[in-house]
Amino acid sequence: MPNLVVDFDKLLTLSGTDLGVTEYVEITQEQINKFADATGDDQWIHVDPERAKDGPFGAPIAHGFLTLSLIIPFWGELFDVDGVTTKVNYGLDKVRFTSPVKVGSRIRMQATIAEVTEVKGGAQIKVASTIEIEGQERPAVVAEFLARFYK
Repeated sequence: MPNLVVDFDKLLTLSGTDLGVTEYVEITQEQINKFADATGDDQWIHVDPERAKDGPFGAPIAHGFLTLSLIIPFWGELFDVDGVTTKVNYGLDKVRFTSPVKVGSRIRMQATIAEVTEVKGGAQIKVASTIEIEGQERPAVVAEFLARFYK
């Protein structure tokens, strides 16, 4: 169940709302390998643990886009809207991969609704999202996530 569930009619009043943080999830080598298989990105820094030990990060790292894709399940943990017929991931703005996520790291997302605007038949929200790495000061990803909700 999401931390905050609101009715569509309240959506336009939520600019500036801090949605808090998700639970931590561990990034596993199996997850990284599956992502590599799905995307064809099988660079050794991701999928070869032995070689990666001697690489620039000292261990295999998650693909930046794997980490970014976790915005979706994290998002579902934080927020939902009732009274809509359709919910759409509309896009991303200002995405930055600021730190590598080593295999075995635990990450979570902090999010704030930065802006809510009306669109034809619904509303669009811009969410300031930060994917944090447990025990590290620099986050893994900073992005603005866009979602649309239609009545």
